[in-house]
Amino acid sequence: MCGIVGYIGHRETAKVLIEGLKRLEYRGYDSAGIAIFHQGKVEIRRKEGKLSKLEELIGGETFDGKVGIGHTRWATHGRPSDENAHPHKAGRVAVVHNGIIENYLSLKEILKSKGHVFTSETDTEIISHLIDEFAQEGYSPLEAVRIALDQIKGSYALGILFEGDEECLIAARKESPLVIGLGDKEYFIASDVPPVLPYTRDFIFMDDGEVALLSSKGVKVFNTKGEEVSKEPKRVNWNSLMAEKGGYKHFMLKEIFEQPRAVIDTIRGRLSKEKGDAVLEGVRFAPTVLENMRRINLIACGTSYHAALVGKFLIEAFCRIPVDADIGSEFRYRNPIIGKNDLFVAISQSGETADTLAALREARRKGATTLAICNVVESSLAREADHVIYTHAGPEIGVASTKTFSTQLVILFLLALRMGRALGVLSCEGGKTLIEELVRIPHLMEEMLKTSSQVAKIARKYLQARDFLYLGRGINYPIALEGALKLKEISYVHAEGYPAGEMKHGPIALIDREMPVVVLATQNDVYEKVISNIEEVKAREGKIIALASTSDREIVQKVDDVIFIPETLPSLTPILLTIPLQLLAYYTADFKGTDVDQPRNLAKSVTVE
Repeated sequence: MCGIVGYIGHRETAKVLIEGLKRLEYRGYDSAGIAIFHQGKVEIRRKEGKLSKLEELIGGETFDGKVGIGHTRWATHGRPSDENAHPHKAGRVAVVHNGIIENYLSLKEILKSKGHVFTSETDTEIISHLIDEFAQEGYSPLEAVRIALDQIKGSYALGILFEGDEECLIAARKESPLVIGLGDKEYFIASDVPPVLPYTRDFIFMDDGEVALLSSKGVKVFNTKGEEVSKEPKRVNWNSLMAEKGGYKHFMLKEIFEQPRAVIDTIRGRLSKEKGDAVLEGVRFAPTVLENMRRINLIACGTSYHAALVGKFLIEAFCRIPVDADIGSEFRYRNPIIGKNDLFVAISQSGETADTLAALREARRKGATTLAICNVVESSLAREADHVIYTHAGPEIGVASTKTFSTQLVILFLLALRMGRALGVLSCEGGKTLIEELVRIPHLMEEMLKTSSQVAKIARKYLQARDFLYLGRGINYPIALEGALKLKEISYVHAEGYPAGEMKHGPIALIDREMPVVVLATQNDVYEKVISNIEEVKAREGKIIALASTSDREIVQKVDDVIFIPETLPSLTPILLTIPLQLLAYYTADFKGTDVDQPRNLAKSVTVE
């Protein structure tokens, strides 16, 4: 990850690449690089840090080649560094890559046995070596790429150069976006539309499994069988800002719709279906840590705290270890009781949240084992914790967290699964059942996104409401808190989340015909009690918006509006419930005309107290 640009044509190639990468900066990155022909050789320039550092490295250099590839990297395998920056080159082959290669370690060992020498910590470097291996056997560039890709498991968007062939730029895609821009005797590849818009509005959108050959003569696209296919170009009439947002009105809406892909990226390579277990490469607990563990502390702030509350339910259910979920700013100031037999888990999107960092340092000082869950590689939290698990959500531009929350829930599910199996509390068969349901979640999330227009109508229906109440029980209670938080932080409408069982202890006094009440009423072991809460709201003429299981058709008679949720395990239902609540907040804010992506008084990362 994170941005790809490639070019073949008549312009100054280095300038096209650098300018294209600048138009992808909104995606976030930690290093950048280009590969470009000069005097028949592929020259590589790459640098950790911002593009300005790459430009300083290049300085006044000129390159005579008319073919090149560029990349901005957001680290997944290997820390941010010059050596790990893309492009990577082996023999004749230079590669840039977005995605994750799941079987890179086994492929790396095979290639090492054949004499290949690796210079980076990345999974990407094996791609260049593997393609070069087949090129050395006499296969054409296109054939070498296709054969190599058959051996790769995982996701990729690729830009590939072959030294000795300045008329060849190859692109390939599987589960990572890649587009081809069609200009006037010039052609482009990119991971997104913005880099190419200054030159053309005509695009081919590559499908999974396709490989494309770009030359000065044009573009040819091939399917998984190696057959050339006809692709109808699409005209994109976006301005540059619309392009950054993928055609969505706001970054927040784009990021809501990116959640299925973010969840796929987060679970990819982390499931062992045969063993009914999770594989968490950033966690290497010593056996004595698990044997002696007496308690787990989950610490976070804001939306991440709501994820921690869900994590408490999951870990206690799967591991039967007591779990405390706490707010970072409260934990750090009360001389917490924590020690060497405790696990401290800090959760933060940015990895720079001041209160969460301070809490982690306090836990370390008191001797606890520490684990970070965050979205930013080499963030302070990741560096200072004993162990780290990354949520592969990708950059999140909107201030209100959406896809980072979903991926945090997934990571906590995986952590609970891994620890439950390690402790012997969770059987292999039990683990397999959990994994089978987890892999269905991205598809079910796609189904939830189809409720967008329905949720928009509900948002407009209650647009004049001054207050909302959100109710949930059990593992769904934290999602009620999160739904209320989303509504108030971007629409400025007052909203409160409560455990449904607490309604009679105060909130019921607020309910009247002007009060919309959002009730999370999916089928679980407290369903009947939630229905009782609905009856109590109805008796006081409150307006009820229910989120209910698809099989529950009787609830339609009890509520004013209902959004149906696909059925899955109760432990995974919170992920699905989150989406319509995010959409409700989004459409309410949009209809009210507030600044959805940058709501007043809020910052993306709270790095001060």
